[in-house]
Amino acid sequence: MDYAPLIEKKRSRLPELESAMSEDGFFNDPQSAAETTREYNRTKKLLEDWDLLEKSRAELEENRELAKSEDEEMAEMATEEIPTLEKQIENLELKVQYALLPHDSNEDRDAMIEIRAGTGGDEAALFAGDLVRMYQRYAEEHGWKFEPVESNPTEIGGFREAIFKVSGEEVFRFLKYESGVHRVQRVPETETQGRIHTSTATVAVMPEAEEVDVELKKEDLNIQATRSSGPGGQHVNTTDSAVQVTHLPTGIMVKCQDGRSKIKNQEKALQILRSKLLEAKIREEAEKYSSQRRDLIGSAGREEKIRTYNFPQNRVTDHRVNLTVHNLDHVMDGKIDQFTEQLQTAEMEERLQELEANA
Repeated sequence: MDYAPLIEKKRSRLPELESAMSEDGFFNDPQSAAETTREYNRTKKLLEDWDLLEKSRAELEENRELAKSEDEEMAEMATEEIPTLEKQIENLELKVQYALLPHDSNEDRDAMIEIRAGTGGDEAALFAGDLVRMYQRYAEEHGWKFEPVESNPTEIGGFREAIFKVSGEEVFRFLKYESGVHRVQRVPETETQGRIHTSTATVAVMPEAEEVDVELKKEDLNIQATRSSGPGGQHVNTTDSAVQVTHLPTGIMVKCQDGRSKIKNQEKALQILRSKLLEAKIREEAEKYSSQRRDLIGSAGREEKIRTYNFPQNRVTDHRVNLTVHNLDHVMDGKIDQFTEQLQTAEMEERLQELEANA
């Protein structure tokens, strides 16, 4: 795809932004000033990356020619530099692609992740626990903060449901692709005849919502104190600290019981509710996208099978980009960037085509 026309539009936009920032009273509207400044910084960085990309491409072509030189020493030096330049160009192309897309402020947000055991009974709950650990290790790999919010553990390990928050830089941008049905194929420990069972767990990744994003009116909420249940210790099981919040207009219900304080549980329940309502808004917007983009990023739909983890064959397949890898142990240890990168590339190409068509 030829990015040059889009780059020229950005290049002409830069002096417009500089002019706006130099006007008297620019900071009178702090929100508008912040948005303009962020756009200026993004545009300037894009143009710097583009200029470096063009320079690197020229250097690569020069080195390829020098590699054919009769001067053996010169040819060897040029050949050695080619892989470094190719990798640099690949990275710069990805940066330029992403920077050319219309900015989605949701991608800057932290993420709330809800994992539920699906079909498969106890094995599904164990797999849900495996996914929690996988995302915890993925967060650690990226230097993000992993914070449990609410859980419903089973007696044998694993979770019927687990909700956690991941905080850091552009968390939702990377984790949004994980929404959907995750399927596991393996032999359960309790299986005596070695038969492979298939189980599922559903994952919903929601951008964390603030109070300014979603207004929760008192008359729209039904808040009830209930008795905590399930594993969790004697104190939790014998108090009425659990809180159940129902959003009457949508019927969305959230229950929190992990904390000992009713107030803390209510705060967590409202936090989760806001994220669920924001997710619903984003899902509505997703319906406007092309069918290919919906396939890539989904709509946090619980019915979309996105990935299969086959333990006997040490194989993981992402069905959206038809990518299969044979290093399941590494994937379960949080190394899922290989899928994220492919999904990001496919989504960026689709969005850039839409941008070019509407230019």
